[in-house]
Amino acid sequence: MIKAGIIGSTGYAGQELVRLLTQHKDAQVVWYGSRSYIDKKYADVFQNMFQIVDASCMDDNMDELAKAVDVIFTATPQGLCASLVNEDILNKVKIIDLSADFRIKDVSVYEKWYGLRHASPRFIGEAVYGLCEINREDVKKARLVANPGCYTTCSILTLYPMVKEGIIDPDTIIIDAKSGTSGAGRGAKVDNLFCEVNENMKAYGVATHRHTPEIEEQLGYAAGKPVLLNFTPHLVPMNRGILVTAYASLAKKATAEEVRAVYDRYYGKEKFVRVLKPGDCPQTRWVEGSNYTDINFVLDERTGRLIMMGALDNLVKGAAGQAVQNMNLMFGLDEAEGLELVPMFP
Repeated sequence: MIKAGIIGSTGYAGQELVRLLTQHKDAQVVWYGSRSYIDKKYADVFQNMFQIVDASCMDDNMDELAKAVDVIFTATPQGLCASLVNEDILNKVKIIDLSADFRIKDVSVYEKWYGLRHASPRFIGEAVYGLCEINREDVKKARLVANPGCYTTCSILTLYPMVKEGIIDPDTIIIDAKSGTSGAGRGAKVDNLFCEVNENMKAYGVATHRHTPEIEEQLGYAAGKPVLLNFTPHLVPMNRGILVTAYASLAKKATAEEVRAVYDRYYGKEKFVRVLKPGDCPQTRWVEGSNYTDINFVLDERTGRLIMMGALDNLVKGAAGQAVQNMNLMFGLDEAEGLELVPMFP
């Protein structure tokens, strides 16, 4: 039985980790870390865990936690994991970081976009970018995994095969993305109040959103050269979900059948990426509560552009589900263990 500890267990992603791991046959949460609710019963914070979790919240003492568990999940704001991790801890325990601390390989890019001084740059090179469908073999050998976020996971999975195979010109990519409000975290913010969000949609972080360099870096690896793109996120009045619509010019002539063949070659055997039937557009409702990413495309012959679409649940495949998927790989388990979640509807 894998003993797991969660730092940040009372945030949305942390609570989703608890929900998934309580149903995992090979893992057990033994440390519910939370700075805000130390000594408070976890089920008093999240009543959906009543008579399911009997434990109380603990602190975020990484040194003590590393002695008690086999894997640590850090579902915390940027900067915390990097400030806590060290060589002694990594020699004792595997870490899956749900923040952005180890996702970007260029420390100067991280510091510029996040406005933080990186506290552990020596571990950036070692950290594996935990997008399982692309870096599966490296994840299996890792002791530190940088778990991708929701916008980036959806964007990269949607675009990766087209960039890797040279179907599209990566320098023409425009990503229009929309997220439910849980993607902003559980902290109290005026912009996330019901009256601010309900009956409203808005763009934010236009040309400045900090997930931009992460997407550019990962697609740059696929393209074999630096990639510059536009990424614009939007907040929509729903609890969960990411919908990405990406546009790019074709780099070479291709038919819809040829494009579909590439997607099928990359994802045909993937458990958690579903390439939809022609004409079906991904919708957040059909992936809610699951670890699936739904993908499809339309080839616009009139403009010579490919329109690529993806949808996922930001708290599952976009956060906690992907973290569990990474844990399974790191410990030699079935990748889908604990993640056989049928999407919820309605």
